[in-house]
Amino acid sequence: MTGSAIQPTIPRPKTNGLLRRIAKGRSGYLFLAPHFLFFALFFLYPFCQGIFRSFFSYSFGSFEFWGFQGYRKLLQDRLFWVALKNTAYYTLSIVPLWLLKALVVSVLLFPFSSRVQTFYKALFYLPHVASVVIISLLWLWIYNPQYGLLNALLKLAGLPAQVWLGNRILAMPSVIFMQLVMGGGTTIVLLSAALAGIPPEYIEVARIEGARQSQVFFRIMLPLIKPVILYLVVIGTINSFQVFEQVYVMTRGGPEFSTVTLVYQIYDRAFLTFDFGLALAESVVLMLILMALAVVQFRFLGGGAVEY
Repeated sequence: MTGSAIQPTIPRPKTNGLLRRIAKGRSGYLFLAPHFLFFALFFLYPFCQGIFRSFFSYSFGSFEFWGFQGYRKLLQDRLFWVALKNTAYYTLSIVPLWLLKALVVSVLLFPFSSRVQTFYKALFYLPHVASVVIISLLWLWIYNPQYGLLNALLKLAGLPAQVWLGNRILAMPSVIFMQLVMGGGTTIVLLSAALAGIPPEYIEVARIEGARQSQVFFRIMLPLIKPVILYLVVIGTINSFQVFEQVYVMTRGGPEFSTVTLVYQIYDRAFLTFDFGLALAESVVLMLILMALAVVQFRFLGGGAVEY
């Protein structure tokens, strides 16, 4: 009986397995390559360059490394904190009111036929087709202190006319009111789609058991659309923190910096005072704020979502 030496099995390197998977799915990667190329060229590269260049002080005449000095200078700037406060005020006003408006409209449309729902959803979505600049110009006429529509209505009611965009107390609420009236169409469409996806037997069983309409909404419908609400809160917060066009067209940050926002201040630093390094540092700070807010929102709103 001859014995044979047992040959030890040599594990194959994991790289070979990865390469085989890539080779196996090469058709899919080829289809993804153009999209990834555009993403890397027009988003990923500028994103990395923006973070890198935020550590430099440069304008048209100078370019030097200054490390975290730009961030230190930004945090010591009183106007930055004013812009942050105004942006937070705008966001905390718009996002809950947008969501409340969309929820009310979507629930009211829920019992109607799909044709009626489509008509009203298109009606609410219509302002999103128009440019924000055009809508802002329209509301400039509505808020005009001399011949504006809003002051004309106040005169008919026997109330004094107001300088809506020239009063530091009324300017930001006026911008918020305009955005609240004209916005929210996308939110209504998404919430209506989420409500339509709820299995109807859930609601029928609850009604057979004697549940009131408010109980059906808060105990069945609202928990089932919680993932969509989370998405809308996160996206709405990001969009609200990036508000720019309305402020640029209607108030230019005034009066007395009462409507200056972070993105408008970034624009002002970069393209009016040409302080590109400080503008990039403020952009990075804005990104960090939005990331922190998204983490907090996922932490408090993401748990306990019901799936069906």
